Amino acid sequence: MNTLSYKTVSANKKTVNKEWVVVDAQGEILGRLTSKIASIIRGKHKPGFTPNVDCGDNVIVINADKVKLTGNKFSDKQYVSYTGYPGGQRFISPKELMAKFPERVIEKAVRGMLPKNRLGRAIYGNLYVYAGAEHPHAAQNPKTI
Repeated sequence: MNTLSYKTVSANKKTVNKEWVVVDAQGEILGRLTSKIASIIRGKHKPGFTPNVDCGDNVIVINADKVKLTGNKFSDKQYVSYTGYPGGQRFISPKELMAKFPERVIEKAVRGMLPKNRLGRAIYGNLYVYAGAEHPHAAQNPKTI
């Protein structure tokens, strides 16, 4: 048996093949959609996945304003932020957030599914979310999922 053919190959920044992918969020459920997006951004769908390297694809999400939340989450769920001042804790529901910034609902959900370290922060930069059906990344020739 030839044991040289069983070497484990670890990807690095130079050998990674990054692609561009478009995901349409129209009518999709938020959690199910964002878990798939987080997996694609991380690169877990590729056979050469390496946990300590940014080997995922760049993801463009369109129609972010048409995403669904099941149950009463649209009005009952709350996102918590803190201003840094005493008494500065702020709460906002997805209903209010969708009215102001519809992209941020998907961004917050995906960010929570990525690693909480410097690699996770770098991978988060590969996500592009747009409220409408148009996006400015046509030059990258993204494939649609």
